[in-house]
Amino acid sequence: MPSSAIPSPATPFLGTITEVCIVTPSHVKTMDGLLRLGIGPFQVFDFTPTTVSARRFRGEPGDFELRVCFAKQGDLVFEIMEPVGSGRSLMGEWLRERNNKEGIQHLAFDCKNIPMAERKREMQARGFEPAMEGVWQGRKGTCTFCFFDTEASAGTVFESIEFSDDWEDPEHEWYPAPPQEK
Repeated sequence: MPSSAIPSPATPFLGTITEVCIVTPSHVKTMDGLLRLGIGPFQVFDFTPTTVSARRFRGEPGDFELRVCFAKQGDLVFEIMEPVGSGRSLMGEWLRERNNKEGIQHLAFDCKNIPMAERKREMQARGFEPAMEGVWQGRKGTCTFCFFDTEASAGTVFESIEFSDDWEDPEHEWYPAPPQEK
């Protein structure tokens, strides 16, 4: 292959991987499996029209609903997402394409904490459009998230997340129980 056919690497901007997400048809089964590996406990949240505003899916108004679980493991967050209801989502598509088999569906990057609008412009300039996005409401503050359409090029979906400075987690459940105080 001539050297002119080899693409040169673009300037890096993704930053650090902050999250690994497993999409599953059963968040409880997946949490139980990860707990056996020493990952957990999990905060469990519902992403609904009440908790997530500005929902968009493939450029149109979105109607996705998800059960979302988080466990911190050092600086990395393990996320579990289960589509619930009939709304369209990347997670629902992913499960349908894989006969409902769970697995790692996306990675989240901090994009060196540049503002979300810049992250979107940079990803679009590289040919990756927002595929699913929304604004999660905290007890205080917001968390803007955007999944980019990278799967065909990179083998998985890339997400970026931006928490407001005043973010406080919304109400949630712990599974199997809250962490023990040290």
